[in-house]
Amino acid sequence: MQVTIRRYQARDEEMVQSLFSRGIEEHVWPSFTKAMSCPLYLVLTLGLGVAGYLLACGLGALALVSGWAGLVYYCCYKVYVDFVRQRLQMDMRDIVGCYMSQPNDCFWVAEASGDGKDRVVGMVAVVAKENGAERYGELFRMCISPAMRRMGLGYRMTQTVVDFCKQRGMSKVVLDTTSSQTAGIGLYQKMGFKYVRSYTKTHLPDWMMKGRCVIRRGEMARNYTVGQKTRSGSDLDRFSLRLCKGKILKCKPSLA
Repeated sequence: MQVTIRRYQARDEEMVQSLFSRGIEEHVWPSFTKAMSCPLYLVLTLGLGVAGYLLACGLGALALVSGWAGLVYYCCYKVYVDFVRQRLQMDMRDIVGCYMSQPNDCFWVAEASGDGKDRVVGMVAVVAKENGAERYGELFRMCISPAMRRMGLGYRMTQTVVDFCKQRGMSKVVLDTTSSQTAGIGLYQKMGFKYVRSYTKTHLPDWMMKGRCVIRRGEMARNYTVGQKTRSGSDLDRFSLRLCKGKILKCKPSLA
């Protein structure tokens, strides 16, 4: 199977939207397990189980706990489905206008050829940003088909973005990714991206978040200190790859 990375074309729209939808909806189960494992929900689940057992023995406990878990799962599902629906009415509906209308913006797809048909198995975008005199690129919409993961395609697509930004004289490439995307984080760090900070401004409701974190400069651990307490990483981690004269330089983590 041959995989080619090329610029997005109008004929890719349906396949790109389908890949995007599936990629986002993969987060439903991890969000559900994370919500159910938080201390408050563990206490509620245990309380419902005990109450059900006292009222109607084992079947009552099973019914209450199952109903509670089903409700939490539905809420997680609805959050991501609504997000997909929203994005499909916004940037993913007009990819050319949102990601290709400016000379320093671009959207790529990975096209796999085989069995007499071509299909989109990956995508990524970059948008040029400015911060004072500094110009940099922000990576968006990275998504790889499950069948093509762990085959080096994510590396190739990320490198495509890096090369694009270097050619246009940008100072760095930045991206945000969720803490649960351990494979993606590992890839970015392997390529030279450095952790910058974590924050919790997302489309997720508060009850699905792990808690706001204040990160010490240069700290890379998965657990971050907040005052006298220790909390796990928040839902969005920001990474940066600094570029200079065609060479990749490891950037110094800093707080925004």
